[in-house]
Amino acid sequence: PLDEALSRVVVDISSRPHAEIHLGLKREMIGQLSAEMCTHVLQSFAQAARITLHVDVLRGDNDHHRVECSFKALAVAMRLAVARDAGAGVPSTKGVLA
Repeated sequence: PLDEALSRVVVDISSRPHAEIHLGLKREMIGQLSAEMCTHVLQSFAQAARITLHVDVLRGDNDHHRVECSFKALAVAMRLAVARDAGAGVPSTKGVLA
């Protein structure tokens, strides 16, 4: 979360790049940044990292907050996706992160 904004981000380190990005931005610009670039960065990240990425802003009025909390949620989701599980080892049903 960031103030009134809340995002959900889910990642799958799958080697099957795909992105579903739903930021729900209302303005064309966020400061000097084109709002469409926010979606583009997330889509490009998913392609380059070869991950499946879902980003959904659940609530929020301020476009800056909607974007910032989405990037914060992405960082948390990536950290969890690659964390070693003491019991299971690699967090994958295939046993590897490819």
